[in-house]
Amino acid sequence: MTSFEPKDLSTGKLHSYLLSAVAPRPIAFASTLDKNGNPNLSPFSFFNVFSANPPILIFSPARRVRNNTTKHTLENVLETKEVVINVVNFDIVHQMSLSSTEYPEDVNEFDKSGLHMLESDLVKPFRVAESPIQFECKVNKVVALGNEGGAGNLVICEVVKMHIDDEVLDSEGHIVQEKLDLVARAGGSYYSRAKSGFFEIPKPLSTLGIGVDSFPDHIKNSMILTGNDLGMLGNVERLPTQEAVKEFVVSVSERYPNISNASHREKHKLAHNYLSFGDIESAWKILLS
Repeated sequence: MTSFEPKDLSTGKLHSYLLSAVAPRPIAFASTLDKNGNPNLSPFSFFNVFSANPPILIFSPARRVRNNTTKHTLENVLETKEVVINVVNFDIVHQMSLSSTEYPEDVNEFDKSGLHMLESDLVKPFRVAESPIQFECKVNKVVALGNEGGAGNLVICEVVKMHIDDEVLDSEGHIVQEKLDLVARAGGSYYSRAKSGFFEIPKPLSTLGIGVDSFPDHIKNSMILTGNDLGMLGNVERLPTQEAVKEFVVSVSERYPNISNASHREKHKLAHNYLSFGDIESAWKILLS
């Protein structure tokens, strides 16, 4: 067995070991507002429930390991003392991942991820409309665990109202785990799904993904493409060039001879098939053909 003392490892290496070993972890999809009312949305896997009376959730937006900066979520909860914690199910996991991209402070991650803002009842931050369970919370206390990169900040939240989608409840009002279909975080690019086990999602680009808000309306409002499809399509740095699209159309002309003249619906179906295999580039070329 290989053994270490934490002091003998770099923070990055220790961080990697901890995240891979302490897994799977539930995900707090935290929605906040800054002091000027600008929305922010970001996921955190240092998260759990710690009390039922009072109802307390705790999540930790840690200081960034690489440069010791703090996240907008932490700055916002310190300023406003409010947060909405949304749970993440399989239907929105790619959009959740896209929202974790480090966009500038004035960028709305709801728009970038293609998720919708839903007004809360007792706090100001918005809920994620697509999340099956949402917790409106007041922030009781923030406990800083250190001042160096990788140090956590325990955001102690008291639930003041919770919202549960009727679709995940049985006839007696109990949550059905199979219907809820939660996902959890592990190490590296791995996640787990309550219904089936581990699966992998590429991390958001270190550069900025174009985001769902930049899509043409017929793609953004597609009745064929799923939220996960939109999340994958939004996590690209740039769209294929017209030249690349033309070359692709020629290469698949035998299989899809009329692709350029196909309806949006037909193109969306084809793109959805490519996305099911993780081929985002070909999906975009179909949509732009």
